[in-house]
Amino acid sequence: MIEKFARWFCVTVAAAFSAVAGSVWAADASEGRRIYVEVCAACHTNGVVGAPRYGVRSDWEPRVLRGRKELMVSVLKGRGAMPPKGGNASVTDAQAAAATDYILAGVR
Repeated sequence: MIEKFARWFCVTVAAAFSAVAGSVWAADASEGRRIYVEVCAACHTNGVVGAPRYGVRSDWEPRVLRGRKELMVSVLKGRGAMPPKGGNASVTDAQAAAATDYILAGVR
């Protein structure tokens, strides 16, 4: 009896966690896209001033090879012609990370 309850409990908790994690990821992906459209797309759509273009793997490959952590330093602090957080100081670090993940997902 206890084993059946334990099995049921584990399955129920796993299902609930999966549902919550899935909705959190979807919210992050949606937020990442929103930030990209509102802040990043102005330069990253057409490669303004040498910005790596969204969806163009060869533009992003050298940056991806440096690693996400180093890429986030560039996003948060600025690099080259890109100002910190794409010039929008109201973007939170979490939003900047979500936008970065959205962009990286476009080149995988």
